[in-house]
Amino acid sequence: MRDSLKLLVPALLLAEAFAVQWAGHAERVPAAPELTALPHQIGPWTQSAEFSIDPAVQAQLRADRLLDRSYYSETTGGPASQADLFIAWFNSQSKGDRQPHSPRVCLPGAGWLPESTGAVRIDTPAGELNATRYLVSKGGFRSAVLYWYQTPHRAIAGEWEAKSWILVDALRYHRTDVALVRIVVPSLPGQGQAATDTAAGFARAVYPLLRKAMP
Repeated sequence: MRDSLKLLVPALLLAEAFAVQWAGHAERVPAAPELTALPHQIGPWTQSAEFSIDPAVQAQLRADRLLDRSYYSETTGGPASQADLFIAWFNSQSKGDRQPHSPRVCLPGAGWLPESTGAVRIDTPAGELNATRYLVSKGGFRSAVLYWYQTPHRAIAGEWEAKSWILVDALRYHRTDVALVRIVVPSLPGQGQAATDTAAGFARAVYPLLRKAMP
């Protein structure tokens, strides 16, 4: 099984590179979405802050659009009353040097230690949302993290699955644009599931808006 995987991964990367390179000659690069136009009120959630992103971080991410906001809900108590929304949108991956940075790498790189992970499926008014769930800790702080890769036609939970769909979208639609969407909800010890449920509730409210905002 492991030997098969060793062969499959390079084959997938090679096929992705070929398809993306081929599609790049006739790629339909979409207009950038106005992420800042997302509502300040999303269901029971009210925007409480919008953060500027350090130029050095922007240069490292190389995204075409970035958004970093915090929302607050009075219907949930404690730390879980806050949800941080981060979006990095890329108009093209055809050159291979501009792609979303996986939270699986970025979170540990920032000192956050994963305690558990898994996939979640969230029913929304805009259809099913597939996301990856992380419970992470850093010092005395804990958080529930949900993230997914959003393309014009679907939401994708994992990195390898997202790479597979690049092939499909590049060949069928001549598009390789994608957004990394990440939601972080603070958690108290022993309340990881409650924080996850809160993050899922926020995702359920924001996903239909993102479907409309993304080109």
